[in-house]
Amino acid sequence: MPSVLLYLHGFQSSPASLKATQMAEWVGAHRPDIQVVIPAQPNTPAAAWAAIEQAIAALPVGCRLGVVGSSLGGFMATRVAERYGCRAVLVNPAVRPHELLHDYLGPQQNPYSGEHFELTEAHMQELVELAVPISAPERLWVLQQQADEVLDYRKALAEYRFARLTIECEGNHAFVGFERYCAQIVHFLGL
Repeated sequence: MPSVLLYLHGFQSSPASLKATQMAEWVGAHRPDIQVVIPAQPNTPAAAWAAIEQAIAALPVGCRLGVVGSSLGGFMATRVAERYGCRAVLVNPAVRPHELLHDYLGPQQNPYSGEHFELTEAHMQELVELAVPISAPERLWVLQQQADEVLDYRKALAEYRFARLTIECEGNHAFVGFERYCAQIVHFLGL
């Protein structure tokens, strides 16, 4: 049975993000038997979820799936874990992103792609509709740094209180030293 690691980047990020690159490079060097899939997600929530589902639909039938998501990708990875029954590692995950991103309503530009887009109230409603209750917290591992300048780490600790939690002092939203966890992530995902 083939193994697939699905990496989901965050809001205004891309498959070229540092953590996505570090994960793919570690897998390539140490576990080349695992297929790494890092879909480029559109900048708006419903379109991003559609791209994630399309990427999953293209995977080999019966594959062993594990997912890693960062920030808004952690929110989406939670949905993947619930919908597909797989394990997920959430890196500084966004909790209630419709509240967080409300401050970003209006014109935006993705710093990786240069794409211009407008974030609207309709997109906040899409995030509300994409949220899922957590039914199997044992399938989730949260990697959280307290000095995250974008997200309040306490919200993630409350939301995922029954999941496996790794909390580090200091750090930032990018999760300093992420590469230290690649081997443990693959092991936790069961790949």
